[in-house]
Amino acid sequence: MDLPQKNSLFKPTIIEQISSLGDNCIFVKRDDLLPFSFGGNKARKAVYFFDEILRGGYDSVVTYGSSSSNHCRVIANMACKYGLICYIVSPEEEYTETFNSILVKSFGAKIVKAPLDEISQTIDALMNDLSKISKPYFIQGGGHGNLGTKAYVDAYNEICDWEKENHIYFDYIFHASGTGTTQAGLVCGAVLKGDNKRQIVGISIARPNPRGKQVVEQSVQDYLESVNYDGEVPNIIFDDSYICGGYGKHTPEIKETIHQMLCQNGIPLNATYTGKAFWGMTEFIKKNNIKNKNILFVHTGGSPLFFNDIKEKFL
Repeated sequence: MDLPQKNSLFKPTIIEQISSLGDNCIFVKRDDLLPFSFGGNKARKAVYFFDEILRGGYDSVVTYGSSSSNHCRVIANMACKYGLICYIVSPEEEYTETFNSILVKSFGAKIVKAPLDEISQTIDALMNDLSKISKPYFIQGGGHGNLGTKAYVDAYNEICDWEKENHIYFDYIFHASGTGTTQAGLVCGAVLKGDNKRQIVGISIARPNPRGKQVVEQSVQDYLESVNYDGEVPNIIFDDSYICGGYGKHTPEIKETIHQMLCQNGIPLNATYTGKAFWGMTEFIKKNNIKNKNILFVHTGGSPLFFNDIKEKFL
């Protein structure tokens, strides 16, 4: 069986300049265009996990996520591609059908619903049962862990290469921050490059502080320890000002941001992740009076959820 090829499957994603915000030049790194299962940061991370899964001879995959999870869609799709059984453990509270959940089912994944406060026990029991008859591999929700972090260390290196080729330096990098490894990878990339000038700002899509920031800090610490780095680490900027009540919650302003982004730049966002983060970025820029800067927004994907938002807004 062919193994996932990180270098050949995922060439550096494009960075394009879009409509400016005030006096700032705004660029977008299009990880939503990664060439697998509608792309996104979860596709970038999944290649690293499946490289380990296939090399290790595992025959099934277990992971966790909600019915709107991009992570679950990508993992289910890649498991289907490589002929592995996929189990998705999902909280039964507020489980609603989304385009992501429809796709997950179409890939043949087995959905295991459980109360939110019983998720951990459900995963443990499932892994124990599967281990008696097969060789299962567990991926934490959102692709959390050093492999997920590594994926965005590499993405940071792509950004640096693009800057060098185009003679541009990004003063700020913004992105949606959820389970934390995307932000951790970008921060670790900057640390390992010795780049302490730019600000990497995670816009929380759900978790409040201090917990949200602590999760990112722990992921940064875990990864840097794994590569034997013992130097200083910059302060993590994890902004929870724009979570709008929590995961999957949104406001009319976010929906309007999504509509304007599509009309003005032809780029789809979604209200759960990237639309919330892009709106949060614009508010952060205004709040902190940021002017005359080059700003990069990392588009972490979620294209199927865009169509949920359009359906809700216009039908």
